[in-house]
Amino acid sequence: MSSVSSSVRRIAATALAAGAVVGAAALPAAAQDHGHRQHPRVEISRVQADSPGREDRSNRSLNAEWVEITNTTRDAVNLRGWTLRDGDGNRYRFDNVRISGRATLRIHTGTGHNTRSDLFQNRRDYIWDNRADTATLRDDRGRTVDTESWGRRHH
Repeated sequence: MSSVSSSVRRIAATALAAGAVVGAAALPAAAQDHGHRQHPRVEISRVQADSPGREDRSNRSLNAEWVEITNTTRDAVNLRGWTLRDGDGNRYRFDNVRISGRATLRIHTGTGHNTRSDLFQNRRDYIWDNRADTATLRDDRGRTVDTESWGRRHH
């Protein structure tokens, strides 16, 4: 009877091993199915729509209103021709700006000198609605790369 029980054990062990192999092979396929929405290479990572303190249209207050975009890849991305828009159609167009891999750029509303980490729209009025708006980042072909919305817009 011991030969029967050892045969049963071998068959059970073989079945379990086969199931583990099939399960491991199916896992990447299932992960691919769930990952159908591709993570953008460059994304809107943070928005400061409501400038802290008194909104007096001073350059300091305007620059406290900003949008951050982050390159989620290891490779630099050239943003030339890309745009950042609000819900009312105000648009900022990127010049020859490269965002390094895993880096973040902050795009301020007011005036200033562009650096590797800060860009300025050179506007004299607020862009982002404090209560509700949508920031849309588009590539140089006009394709939407990412959007970030807050509040509810009523038109």
